[in-house]
Amino acid sequence: MTHRFAYTLAALIVSSSLAALPTTGQAQAVPDDLVQLDILDGGTTKRGTVLGALRVTLAPGWKTYWRTPGEAGIPPSFTWKGSKNVGNVAITWPTPEVFETSGMQTIGYHDQMILPVEITPQNASKPVKLKGRMGLGVCKDVCVPAELSFSHELDDAAERNPAIVAAVASRPYSSSEAGVKKVTCSMAPSTYGMKITARIAMPSAGGTEVAIIEPGTNAYVAGEAKSQREGNTLLTTAEFYPIETTGAAIDRSAVRITVLGEKHAVDIKGCSAG
Repeated sequence: MTHRFAYTLAALIVSSSLAALPTTGQAQAVPDDLVQLDILDGGTTKRGTVLGALRVTLAPGWKTYWRTPGEAGIPPSFTWKGSKNVGNVAITWPTPEVFETSGMQTIGYHDQMILPVEITPQNASKPVKLKGRMGLGVCKDVCVPAELSFSHELDDAAERNPAIVAAVASRPYSSSEAGVKKVTCSMAPSTYGMKITARIAMPSAGGTEVAIIEPGTNAYVAGEAKSQREGNTLLTTAEFYPIETTGAAIDRSAVRITVLGEKHAVDIKGCSAG
């Protein structure tokens, strides 16, 4: 087992333990001046959903992680126990940054992370209350796993919140918005799991493009992707490592590829055989 794979798997295990914590107690007691969590109100949409946002404010110089943290790090995890009138919660992930940590690539945000949430109420005539806990890792010279509680009744009559609007606007482009023409994925067994090779026919996202491939199943954890340009095609490869000794099947339609460029980012959902 490679050192980097071991590091990634350890981070995943820590993340899983955070998600499994009961609703009492904390993963780590952290000072209020290091990390704070509050809920923003965004009002009601024309679709009848209610907008809010989880705002994580970090001490200067500290960072936290994206939904896929890279080679080292703890992705955010959520429990919504205690929420009321919540039928569905959809989270928008703003475009993250790429960091180098001890020679390893990590993905996340510095100083502040705002995650817009769109809630479909179970009953449109009743208020929506968000309550639960958020597990996350915060890092500077050291990394601290933390679990923060939240409880807030959303104001469905609130005006548009500029912070939520900006966070939604900073999401990656969709495939159609970015001009993606075709995406194929080929897979082959590797020493420790499965190697995936994706060919993405799309215009450049600008500068050095960093791709992150998510397997779309909790049965695997993905290693760092390597990418290179071949004209109008971005070629990217990565390893999927099974959590259990027997690897589960990978559904290409569930594979998710995010391309981070200097001009913009692109969120690609699914690929065809090839």
